Amino acid sequence: VQLVESGGGLVQPGGSLRLSCAASGFTFRSYYMSWYRQAPGKERELVTGITSAGGSTNYADSVKGRFTISRDNAKNTVYLQMNSLKPEDTAVYYCNAARGSYIYWGQGTQVTVSS
Repeated sequence: VQLVESGGGLVQPGGSLRLSCAASGFTFRSYYMSWYRQAPGKERELVTGITSAGGSTNYADSVKGRFTISRDNAKNTVYLQMNSLKPEDTAVYYCNAARGSYIYWGQGTQVTVSS
């Protein structure tokens, strides 16, 4: 099983980034997919999630209206479009796959929002 995040980097406040998470080794289309983040000195927190068929999403209040999660089950990939980025969005972003007791994590990708 692998979840490989990409797309992180350094961006100025107000800028945008698109994260990708490529999955392999499990039946991607059957899993609920989420993005979490962990800032230095803070606990990991849920940012957003999307159901297996992509019909329903949820967002943390701190990112509503700025971030959009989507998935392409044909490509076994989940995306996180991040707009209007703020310094407080700085964190390592992790991809998560969950189905019952089966839970998988990616290695994370760093997002830094700074001028």
